[in-house]
Amino acid sequence: MSEALYGESGFYLAGGGPGRHFRTAGHVQAPWAGAIHRLARRVADGLGSPAAFSLVDVGAGGGELLAALADLVPPHWSLVGVDPAQRPPGLPDRVEWQPEPPDAVVGLIVAVELLDVVPIDVAVRGTDGVRLVTVSPGGEESAGELVTGRDAQWLATWWPTAEIGDRAELGWPRDDAWRALTSRLTRGAAVAVDYPARPLRDTGGTLTAYRDGRQVAAIPDGRRDLTAHVLFESLCTDGDVVLSQRAALQSLGVLGRQPRYDGDPAGYLAGLAAAGDAAELLDPDGLGDFTWLVHCVDVEPPL
Repeated sequence: MSEALYGESGFYLAGGGPGRHFRTAGHVQAPWAGAIHRLARRVADGLGSPAAFSLVDVGAGGGELLAALADLVPPHWSLVGVDPAQRPPGLPDRVEWQPEPPDAVVGLIVAVELLDVVPIDVAVRGTDGVRLVTVSPGGEESAGELVTGRDAQWLATWWPTAEIGDRAELGWPRDDAWRALTSRLTRGAAVAVDYPARPLRDTGGTLTAYRDGRQVAAIPDGRRDLTAHVLFESLCTDGDVVLSQRAALQSLGVLGRQPRYDGDPAGYLAGLAAAGDAAELLDPDGLGDFTWLVHCVDVEPPL
């Protein structure tokens, strides 16, 4: 999975950009950017409006969110995109672009569908115990070695399997990645947004892939995005806030209400379009099924 996503010929370095292959919240630009702007304002106010405030988008993809924010946020704020891919063309000059997050952040870190592409292993319960699943570049699977050590401990705590054939996804690399990212937060908030894994429901696992806008088989060939849902329970620390995207966005003013016609056809059509975009973000059978995890340092939770 690591080689297929981040190797020299991997999806995120040679795949033409994630926006070509799947749609996520950042592609619903106007209401999403407005909500993140309001969230960042709450964090800045909670910090006492510091002179140096950074909004860092980790896993920034095509830079859609930062491009939309460039005209919204105060000029003294820093906008930083973090992604292993090259800087997207046409990004506003005020947006910084780098392969790693800043060492110390005062402000807001946003990680939208970042953790779901942190590479993981898959395990399956067989007649003789739980074994890792091995996979060839062509997608052929077989049972590998028995799960031991940290893998076994994490599964026992967070994703135990009950029946032969049940699959589980070893989420501790996501836990480590999130801890490493939030350790760079000096003051402010970090928000992870992803589809949640639910072990009691997801007995077959959640690993899948996307290519050219279609869901396809999870083959590690470097030509498709490999993704698996995130177990938020193992990410949380004391004081963290976990809520649905629908609840988070509604609290940030994204309501999806149909506008009333007031005699202005152009304004009415624009309002309908905005309501449609908001409804897409709130749809519990689509992007509204995202879960938000908010981690704060030296500031009250903004949600």
